[in-house]
Amino acid sequence: MFGSLGAPELLIILLIVIVIFGARRLPDLGKSLGEGIKNFKKAVSSHKEEHNSDNLPNPPASS
Repeated sequence: MFGSLGAPELLIILLIVIVIFGARRLPDLGKSLGEGIKNFKKAVSSHKEEHNSDNLPNPPASS
């Protein structure tokens, strides 16, 4: 649909981000984005673990 993004397109996007947010706020923006991605991955992996543990068969009761 959009095609592939090459180096010129990424540079234009980076320039637009710098103009909008400013060069000083760019590191803070990157840090916030990284923390958000990390938290999202942690939530997804914990949800998968909960889902997988629900499907485990119950061990047989000992007599």
